[in-house]
Amino acid sequence: MHPAQWIAAWVLLLHVWIESIGLWILEAVPVGGNISLDPFLFSIDTWNSYSRALHGSGRTLLPIETNLVDQVWGDQRPPPASSEIYSLPEEFTGSSWQEKVAGIRQQMEQHIRRPTAVLLSGLEETAWLFNLRGDDIPYNPVFYSYTLMTNTSISLFVDEQRLSAAARESLQAGCPGLLCVELQEYGQARAHLRQYVQGNVTVWLGTEYTTYGLYSVIPQEKLLEDSYSPVMLAKAVKNAKEQELLRAAHVRDAVAVIQYLLWLEKVVPQGQVDEFSAAEHINALRRAQGHNRGLSFQTISASGLNAALAHYSPSNESSRKLSVDEMYLSDTGGQYLDGTTDITRTVHWGVPTPLQKEAYTRVLMGNIDLSRLVFPPNTAGRVVESFARRALWDVGLNYGHGTGHGIGNFLSVHEWPVGFQSNNVPLAAGMFTSIEPGYYRDGEFGIRIEDIALVVEAQTKYQSGEKPFLTFEVVSLVPYDRNLIDLSLLSPEQIRYLNAYYETIRARVGPELQRQQLEEAYRWLQRNTEPFPLGSAATAATATLALRRQQLEEAYRWLQRNTEPFPLGSAATAATATLGVLALASLVSALLSGLQA
Repeated sequence: MHPAQWIAAWVLLLHVWIESIGLWILEAVPVGGNISLDPFLFSIDTWNSYSRALHGSGRTLLPIETNLVDQVWGDQRPPPASSEIYSLPEEFTGSSWQEKVAGIRQQMEQHIRRPTAVLLSGLEETAWLFNLRGDDIPYNPVFYSYTLMTNTSISLFVDEQRLSAAARESLQAGCPGLLCVELQEYGQARAHLRQYVQGNVTVWLGTEYTTYGLYSVIPQEKLLEDSYSPVMLAKAVKNAKEQELLRAAHVRDAVAVIQYLLWLEKVVPQGQVDEFSAAEHINALRRAQGHNRGLSFQTISASGLNAALAHYSPSNESSRKLSVDEMYLSDTGGQYLDGTTDITRTVHWGVPTPLQKEAYTRVLMGNIDLSRLVFPPNTAGRVVESFARRALWDVGLNYGHGTGHGIGNFLSVHEWPVGFQSNNVPLAAGMFTSIEPGYYRDGEFGIRIEDIALVVEAQTKYQSGEKPFLTFEVVSLVPYDRNLIDLSLLSPEQIRYLNAYYETIRARVGPELQRQQLEEAYRWLQRNTEPFPLGSAATAATATLALRRQQLEEAYRWLQRNTEPFPLGSAATAATATLGVLALASLVSALLSGLQA
């Protein structure tokens, strides 16, 4: 069959889980059949997951060296990326690439297996290691590449012609020597690796990101496998300079989002904006900010029922008018030379329904509860993730997506291995993650509140163990919609947290708005970061305590009446009964004392 005829037999399926794809394969492929995958498009872990799904079924998973899609493209295939691969200016890097290489080689030397090489297949791994950036993947400043770094050499597999003069000079300034990067053709990575593993070597790699096509040429006895490469783990923990860079990016990003929310307040009541034009406007505002290099993902601009689709993005065909009578969800992000951003705010310009207001407040409570949580070092994100859901669970609500993901320094907006899922690594100081609980009511509305937070050391009264406990510092700096917050549901601690957060927003974003001469936006910020009154929450808490005290006092009087001693013939028995009464009375007294404290 001619490749062009294969299209008629292809079916696009919207499955995302390997288990469901495996079940479909079992139904569609008869026993004895072969299923082929391009081994350079699947990681080791993904390949093995498919293999497990088909195990014992009489069907075989095979690599196919020639990609069928490429054959069908023929001469209509889009040309490969040709834009420049450039070096990040030193002011936007946490450390030099030579320092990073030295750190990874030190880990190799200290590892019990003493690996001789580290293999990098993830595009962001190579980009981060060498402080290089490109634009081969939409919204991600990376470029097609592989890296094989040994304890004596470094090979970068890339289209050499695309490297800027400064990038080439940076990579080869140390030639010859241990810090000389040898430039090799991208397509030669597998052949080079196959030749390297003929010797007495051990190759260290991460199974989550290394392609099966490279992995398959390495003998098992010469492999050192971890879920993530040492480069991926090093990238996840930002040093002090990288942290400051990301903080600075979020200040400017907040300016764009605040301008956007102000603009929406003015134009939505006039009926002049739809989801698509709104998305175009926030995109333009963000691009106008200093050091911006575009978006970090396709803008999610969703009104009313469209917001119930967690990752909806508008088009000219699907776009709905924004209305004061509906909720609006905006999930947007930018790429800046100093950091990557991702923020979600949900607003309502009219009168929200009681359910909308309660659901929004409970989503906000979850965001606050996780953001202010103090937890032990080396805690996995999945262990604390439920704190973001607890306020929703209390009333039988929930959401069907993850609670957060890592984020890079001018790299991927979804940066592994940080987050709250089962295959994420334990949280450590210096990691950035999103915190994004939500609630979605099909056919009606959707709510999500997303902030980026830095894991930092907590200031606790005591310290148990050698390492301090951890907490989060929120670096997203945009206020929440006051119109949707039901203060009566918030505890005094949650209100105090909000007020402290708003003070931080004023202190960090206010001066930047004034520096950019955005006086109207500055006044909007001042209005929307007014401190919330503690009275309502404090009064409710006091009333609850008073009710409990009254109930216990009544119980105490009842206990006194009903535990009068009966006349007994035996003095010993009477003494025992008296002790029992005293014990019960002491218990109630202690409870009353606790309420008074």
